[in-house]
Amino acid sequence: MLLSTFKAIRTLFSNDQHTIHKARNELKIIELEGIQTVVKSFKVPHLLNRIVYTYFRKSKAYKSYHNALRLQSLAISTPEPIALIEFFESGLLADSYFISEYFEYDFTIRTPLLEPLTDREEIFSAFAAYTYGLHQAGVWHLDYSPGNILIKRTEDGYLFSIVDINRMEFREISALEGCENFNKLWATDKELVIMGREYAKLSGLDENLAIREMQRHNDANKQTKNFKKRLKRVLKGDFSTPA
Repeated sequence: MLLSTFKAIRTLFSNDQHTIHKARNELKIIELEGIQTVVKSFKVPHLLNRIVYTYFRKSKAYKSYHNALRLQSLAISTPEPIALIEFFESGLLADSYFISEYFEYDFTIRTPLLEPLTDREEIFSAFAAYTYGLHQAGVWHLDYSPGNILIKRTEDGYLFSIVDINRMEFREISALEGCENFNKLWATDKELVIMGREYAKLSGLDENLAIREMQRHNDANKQTKNFKKRLKRVLKGDFSTPA
C-alpha cells in the first residue's frame, strides 16, 4: 500500500462508518486501495502510559503486528498483518493503529457456546485440538475469549483463526497448564467435558484431571468477573441484589 494511505489513516478512520466493535478500542472494516481491511484504533493512553509506551514498552499496535508475524512463522492462522502506524505528539505516543486483511469467517466460538448448532460437539472437539496445537507451538493467548476465536467451516472441518493478539506469550506450556487457557470461554461444565476429553487424549493427561482443571479455572474466572461487576455497582452507589 502507498505510504500516503497510512499517513492519512487518522482521517480515513474518522470518516468511515463501518464500526464492528467499539469499547476501549475501536475496530472498523475499511477498504484501502481495493483491499478489505480491519483497522484497529487503540485508545490514546493517559499521560503516564504515553511515556511508558514511548520509552519503555512497545505499543499495543506494535505488539499486534509483530505477534501476527510470529504466528505466521509458526503456521498459525491470524488475519494477514498489513501495517502498524503510530503517531507522536510532543514526543509521546498518541494515536496508534493496527491494520490487517479482513478474514472471512462464519462465526466465532461464542456461537456454538450460545446456540444449539447441530455440529457444536464436533466444533468443541476441534477447538480443543486446535488449542492443544497452539500450546505445542508455545503460543499462550492471554485474551483467549469467545469473540477472539474466529471459525470458518471448510471441506476438511474447521479453520480457526485468532485475533486481538497484542497480549501473547511465546514459551513452553505444559499440558496441565494448558487447561487454564479455556477459562475465559464461560463454557458450561458439559461443554468443558467435551473439550477436556479431546485435550486429554492429545496431551496424554488423565481425562478426569483435564476436565476437573478446566472446570476449576473456568469457575474461578467467573467468580472473579462477577466480583468485579458487583464491586463496580457498589462504587457507583448501586446496592441492589442482581436477579
